[in-house]
Amino acid sequence: MKKIVAVAVMMMIASAAFAETFTAPIVPRKVAPPQKAVPLPPREVGGVVPRAVRGGNPLQMLNPRAPARYGTAQQSVTFHPDVPGKWNGIKLFEFTF
Repeated sequence: MKKIVAVAVMMMIASAAFAETFTAPIVPRKVAPPQKAVPLPPREVGGVVPRAVRGGNPLQMLNPRAPARYGTAQQSVTFHPDVPGKWNGIKLFEFTF
């Protein structure tokens, strides 16, 4: 039994002595140039706050006799679906898709 163990140990030592390690050469990979992302088209932003900032004089939005460039009330309010002509809320910010 001692001979078998001794032979096994000698074989393990011999196999470790003759073992080779392989290291692959480092070759730089060719990387494709990154493609530029397509820019998204600008979204139209509506509502009371952006219109007041763009308009110059936000107090003219409250004036009923203001020029047409300040817009109408129908552009800034939401209407009740069941009752025609009844407004439901004010559009502070409006994003159209």
